[in-house]
Amino acid sequence: MIEITDLTHRYGSLVALDRLTLHIGPGEVFGFIGPNGAGKSTAMKILACLLRPTAGDARVCGHRVHDSGDAIRGLVGYMPDFLGVYEDLTVDEYLQFFAAAFRIPARNGKRAAVVDSVLQLTDLTAKRHAMVDSLSRGMQQRLGVARVLLHEPQVLLLDEPASGLDPRARIELRSLLTELRNMGKCIMVSSHILTELAEMSTSIGIIERGTLLFAGPIGEAFARAGAGERIAVTLEGGPADARAIAADLASDPRVRSVAAEDRSLTIELAPAVNGHHFLIEAVIARGGRIASFTPRPLKLEEAFLRLTRGAVN
Repeated sequence: MIEITDLTHRYGSLVALDRLTLHIGPGEVFGFIGPNGAGKSTAMKILACLLRPTAGDARVCGHRVHDSGDAIRGLVGYMPDFLGVYEDLTVDEYLQFFAAAFRIPARNGKRAAVVDSVLQLTDLTAKRHAMVDSLSRGMQQRLGVARVLLHEPQVLLLDEPASGLDPRARIELRSLLTELRNMGKCIMVSSHILTELAEMSTSIGIIERGTLLFAGPIGEAFARAGAGERIAVTLEGGPADARAIAADLASDPRVRSVAAEDRSLTIELAPAVNGHHFLIEAVIARGGRIASFTPRPLKLEEAFLRLTRGAVN
C-alpha cells in the first residue's frame, strides 16, 4: 500500500530524507524509529501530501504523491505529533464537523452512523457529550484516531501517537492499533517509546539523519545488530561460584558475553545460535546448582543503539 523509492527531501542545505526506500503492505504495522530530526515526520507529511519531495517517488495505494493528492487524501488518515482540537466542542460535535469536512452525507443517517462506529471502535461512546477540553490526554489521542478513521482510510500515518500518555492509555492505544491491523489497515507509526513499538509492530524501520539504516521484521533487526538470545541464571552457590562459571562460559564460542553479579549470571548467546539448553548442561558440568533459569526477551532499544552507533560516530 505504501511504496517509497529513493525519496529525498531538503530544507535548504539540510537533507531531511536521503533516498528513502520502503514498502509497507496491508495488515502491517510499521514502526518508524529514529531520534528527533531523523526524518520520520517529513516522510509522513510527504505521504499525506502535505509536503512535496525534492526527488524520488512515493505511492499510496498506487497513487503518486506528486500528482494524485486528492485521491491519496481520501485513502489516508494522518495524525500529526501535535493534535489540535476544538476545545469548545463536544466529542460528538467535533466528529460531526470533521465528518462533514470529509463530505460524508448527513442524509439517511449515514453521517451519524459513521460517527457512532468510530466512537465504538475507539471506546469513546460514553464520552460522546463530553467537552473536548475535559478529556484526558489519552482520550484526546483516541479522539484523534477516531477523527482520522471517519472516512474509512486504508492507510494510517500516526506520528508519535503515544506521546505523553500514561501506561493505561498506552495499553489501550496498542490494543486499538492491533484491532485496526486485524481489519487490514496499513499502519505507519512513529514513536520514541521503543518498547511500545516492539509489542505492536509487525516490522520496523530505523532512520538516522535522513538515512534508512534498517527496514524489516524485528527479528532481522536483532540479527543485523548482532544481538543474540539472553538468559538470566541464578545459582544456589556464592559469588565466587558465579564468577568461576562465568569465566568458563566466556570461552564457549556459542556465548557472546557473560556478566556475573553476586549469584546471578546474564548470558548473551552468539547471534547465530538457536536454543539455549546447552547452558544448563554447561553450568551443571562446572559444578553449578541452578536456582532459576529465565530467558530474557531482547530489547529493541539495544538493537536501535547498535544499529545507529556507526551512523552517529
